[in-house]
Amino acid sequence: MPYPYKKIEQADIDYIRAATAADRVWVGEEIANEYYRDEMPEYGVFPPELYVEVINKEEVSAVMKYAWDNNIPVVCRGAGTGLAGGATCKYGGIMMSVMRMNRIFPVDHKNQTITAEPGAYLVDVQAAAAAEGLFYPPDPGEKTASIGGNVITNAGGMKAVRYGLTRDFVRCIEAVLPDGSIMNFSSNVVKNTTGYSVKDLIIGSEGTLCVLTQVTLKLLPAPTCTCTLVMPFNSLEECADMVPKVLELPFVPTAIEFLERELIDIVERNLNKMFPVKEGNAVLIVMYDASSQQELDSAVEAAAEAALANGALDCFLADTPERAGTVWAVRGGILEGMKADSVAQEECDVVVPRSRIAEYVKAAKKIALSHGIRVEPCGHCGDGNIHTEMLRGPEMSDEEWKSATHASLTELYALSKELGGQLSGEHGIGNGRLEFLEEFVGPRMIQLYKAIKLAFDEKLILNPGKVVEFNKPAAE
Repeated sequence: MPYPYKKIEQADIDYIRAATAADRVWVGEEIANEYYRDEMPEYGVFPPELYVEVINKEEVSAVMKYAWDNNIPVVCRGAGTGLAGGATCKYGGIMMSVMRMNRIFPVDHKNQTITAEPGAYLVDVQAAAAAEGLFYPPDPGEKTASIGGNVITNAGGMKAVRYGLTRDFVRCIEAVLPDGSIMNFSSNVVKNTTGYSVKDLIIGSEGTLCVLTQVTLKLLPAPTCTCTLVMPFNSLEECADMVPKVLELPFVPTAIEFLERELIDIVERNLNKMFPVKEGNAVLIVMYDASSQQELDSAVEAAAEAALANGALDCFLADTPERAGTVWAVRGGILEGMKADSVAQEECDVVVPRSRIAEYVKAAKKIALSHGIRVEPCGHCGDGNIHTEMLRGPEMSDEEWKSATHASLTELYALSKELGGQLSGEHGIGNGRLEFLEEFVGPRMIQLYKAIKLAFDEKLILNPGKVVEFNKPAAE
């Protein structure tokens, strides 16, 4: 085993500067604090010893080979918008940013694909596709995330109901292995049964297996018509019970989200983003895409009739970009609103079978409240991914908050497992959920995870201590 890792010395600094560029390397106290953590500092704040911005795969390869030869840990970082403590230097070493590797290549119309480097922003990839009349569907809430980060965490988002996850759109990957080898996984083909599907193993591996340097993504024809419906209900239970009714209709929705009124109020109060529907203690938001107005009208009419027949107080149609924008702006502002409305936040992002959503939400609220925590569930109803948002009030001490959240999470993950769910729907394991993983999946699965990690990275230098932990470094 590699512990203890080598500490960065002047010779290491000199090599990294020579292999990249001196003005793209920072050391020690020169490194900005923002690179010590991701969007959830609760999951660890760890200073790197050296921070380097790479600009091509050759530099990535040089850094990785040097780190491999000298037993130095490396963490690859994109835009830093993760919510699991994944892109943090838990054991010091090198933080390698790929955000300068941000080229987006011309759309390949014959294959309906687009190729990008990992530092390209998701929103820019989507815009490049749209400019050519095509559509990149994966749509996680954080639009400033990098496309590499999306791939390496298998990002989901609100449109997963109809279109699937990031994994469903990745055709091929170019990446650098921990020893510096440059590899290509699959190619720009529609199907492939050549050997093991290593590409699909890399997607969602959270930066623990390799460093992505280029990705080719499948595109779809852009939908020509879209409409968002807002269905207010008297209770969250009625709202959740409406989900299977929507899914039983002969039209596949693009997105199905639920929000409680209290969460809407938080966003309105703190971000001044006004939700257009004032009725109901909970709302179900349903989006439809279609290739014709007739198809869209049929879907909307069927959904509205079903909503009113199943207890909805009304059915608001956001049938223009402006109206839909007001709805989705509130949904997209939840994390920012909660940060402004509380001292600290913790999130459980379990996924459960869609038929158990209402059961999970009711039990989750009771669990968190029993530990004195204010809780606000919301989520992607269409795929059962529930974000159980826990908010810390000013009256709680650090120790009370830590104890209460840990107790709540332990029970919430057990609840998810009991209902046939999984530990994380889209945010991943990282560092934040590491301690809960073995209890959830069992020791044999952990053995498989470790075997996979060792097959790529027998020295354990790439993003160590995330997803799976081996042995801890000896105390110095």
